[in-house]
Amino acid sequence: MKTAPKLIAGVSTFLDDRIGPGSFLKRNLRKIFPDHWSFLLGEIALYSFIILLLTGTFLTFWFRPSMGEVAYSGSYQPLVGVRMSEAYASALNISFDIRGGLLIRQIHHWAALMFVAGMTVHMLRVFFTGAYRKPRELNWLIGLGLLTLALLEGLTGYSLPDDLLSGAGLRITQGVILGIPVVGTYLAFLLFGGEFPGHDIIPRFFTIHILLIPGILLALISAHLVLMWVQKHTQMPGTGRTEKNVVGGPFYPSFMAKSGAFFLFTFAVIALLATFAQINPIWLFGPYTPAAISAGSQPDFYMGFLEGSLRLMPSWEINFLGHTLSLSVLIPALLPMGVILTGLALYPFIEQWVTGDRREHHFADRPRDNPVRTGIGFAGITFYGLLWLLGANDEISANFHISLYLTTIFGRFAIFIGPALAFIVAYRICIGLQRRDAEMLFHGVESGVIKRLPHGEYIEVHTPAAQDIADHIRGKEEIPIIESGADGGIPPKETRTAIGRLRAKVSEAYGTDHVPLEEGHGHDEHAAIGTGDDVHADAGERKPLTRRRRQRSGRPGGGAR
Repeated sequence: MKTAPKLIAGVSTFLDDRIGPGSFLKRNLRKIFPDHWSFLLGEIALYSFIILLLTGTFLTFWFRPSMGEVAYSGSYQPLVGVRMSEAYASALNISFDIRGGLLIRQIHHWAALMFVAGMTVHMLRVFFTGAYRKPRELNWLIGLGLLTLALLEGLTGYSLPDDLLSGAGLRITQGVILGIPVVGTYLAFLLFGGEFPGHDIIPRFFTIHILLIPGILLALISAHLVLMWVQKHTQMPGTGRTEKNVVGGPFYPSFMAKSGAFFLFTFAVIALLATFAQINPIWLFGPYTPAAISAGSQPDFYMGFLEGSLRLMPSWEINFLGHTLSLSVLIPALLPMGVILTGLALYPFIEQWVTGDRREHHFADRPRDNPVRTGIGFAGITFYGLLWLLGANDEISANFHISLYLTTIFGRFAIFIGPALAFIVAYRICIGLQRRDAEMLFHGVESGVIKRLPHGEYIEVHTPAAQDIADHIRGKEEIPIIESGADGGIPPKETRTAIGRLRAKVSEAYGTDHVPLEEGHGHDEHAAIGTGDDVHADAGERKPLTRRRRQRSGRPGGGAR
């Protein structure tokens, strides 16, 4: 790391002699990136977006975003002579008459699914490891904006072929817009250019799909990467790692080689899926007509939650001041995703308010080390997953021979009970894993060696945990809590009001360390560490096994609870 590779030094010198960026290149090409596999999850979304841009450019050459009616005369014989829109006819033309068109169409569709899935998994990794904390709150909000725009991009692209399946989705979209109080009818008229389906929706969605949203996505992705580069990457705790350094490989050549290989791997997976797994066979659905709908219509997975919420919601509506509020459409359309996205956007600031922790964090937590956050995350996943699953309640009913009425009733109860159970189960699993970590540090790991003591007792010899594993476990940070002063002391200023007292109670519930690593939980007095000569260690001689970084409001560096 003291000298740059010859290639970098040569290029830097050449450019520096002419335009002066040599020192900038030399410094940034040697930027260190951590090696943990989970940090590459976001790369999947980035590479999928690149593939989307390339394949989308190819499709644009032949797609005609027009609602004008034509008689089909292409290669697909079952639809010859059928009246359809130019958009649908051009999509069929791409699929059957353009060399490689169907493959590119399917690569584009699979890449879109991979793009949303990659962002979702990447965001879950950031959430569960606490990588959204200071100074990365802004990047977290940008990521949420990218996810929201990706959903809208998928919706507009999914609707462009104007086949029967996409038309049914458009009809649902129009119904959701009409359900918005007061302004819904105006918004629907503005978007569709008149009564549904109109003649303007496909051209407008095409412009939004290929120009507006991709432009915003490019700008936000660039900002996201620049902020990540400037703020440096988080890393997992371990040997030699501190809050002020990054341990890993340099951008060139290590990360560039790894990243390039991962791009090729991502492209290969998408290409193989496009080759062997059929997706969106629009020729089987036929052209869209408002009077028809296909049986078993299902949206892409990322819109499945909306389908599920619409199917679970009872048919409620109220009349208020001469306006009809269709709660059966308004609540499912706006509430579930609104709760998830708003909750995610506010969570970094809520956590900061609850814990009073305003430090910078460059270590990524292990999910088990923050049981409440992990439980909340799994509750959200369960909430979304149940909505997604019950979006196919008709398919579940038909294939498993279960009453459709029973699946709907089950879903209405499960959507409330399921997340609560998921929180409890995830919380208890995290506590169990923390206890196992504490036991590993205190007792060591099983060696498989059984030893008989002089007085006849048999014991199993334990060996100390490997240094890298032990350092990884010791990297656990206690979650700061706000003192309430309930033990008779003078309460801090911020806890003297009703809101302050509530904050202190929530903080204690959120941050109390249930399994501190310096205590020997579940100690087995018959286990021995090392050769077995010292069977019973003196607890008073144990060294602290955790990195103490506790902060309490008004009492920085307070003792352990």
